[in-house]
Amino acid sequence: MSGTKDKVVAITGASSGIGEATALLLAQRGAKVVLGARGSDRLKALANRIATMGGEAVYAITDVKLRGDLSNLVGLAIERYGKLDVLVNNAGVAPISLLDELRVEDWEEMINVNLRGVLYGIAAALPVFRRQGFGHFVNVISTAGIQITPTMAVYAATKNAVRTITEGLRQEAGDKLRVTGISPGFVSTNLADSMTDSEVRSQINDQMNKMAIPPAAIARAIAFAIEQPAEVDVNEIVIRPTAQV
Repeated sequence: MSGTKDKVVAITGASSGIGEATALLLAQRGAKVVLGARGSDRLKALANRIATMGGEAVYAITDVKLRGDLSNLVGLAIERYGKLDVLVNNAGVAPISLLDELRVEDWEEMINVNLRGVLYGIAAALPVFRRQGFGHFVNVISTAGIQITPTMAVYAATKNAVRTITEGLRQEAGDKLRVTGISPGFVSTNLADSMTDSEVRSQINDQMNKMAIPPAAIARAIAFAIEQPAEVDVNEIVIRPTAQV
């Protein structure tokens, strides 16, 4: 089966940015989207927007730091639609800073959301995919892990850990499951809002204002991977603004 029509796609971090854009695009193309994020108001508004445009969406409050929340999100897909075709592990935070600042709580937050959150998603969906005999993981990574820069050491480390897990999962997946890593560069999202260092946040926002591409560009890359025939596994996509070095 190819295309997105009638596929059931669960998305973490779905209430804004890349997650929101992906939900909207896939719903427009006929997918049934299962939305997970921490903010209930934004989730409800997005689900209503999708319904208004003729799409189908359900949602569950989801904190990816909590394994049970990922299990509930996957369970909602199964309960409502009887299957799960795709899990998009998208939720992420980036309270970046120089290591000298010793913002240990920020390091822990990135590890818990960016890394543990993906592992919890895999733990929730992998048994379902095995039982079904089909399934697709799409893990949103980052170009920050490809080109390491000051302030981004821990953030890049979490993303490179996800890159490693993604490749290991791909090799273990067998011939029925698909695994895709998507590495965006600067994207116009609210990711900088999670940055606790005001100077760094200002610098990142300035860079975003100069070159960031819209979240819809990443959504199209995710849709491309999902739409391929079942025997085609798009393993990795790196997508940056043309102006980004």
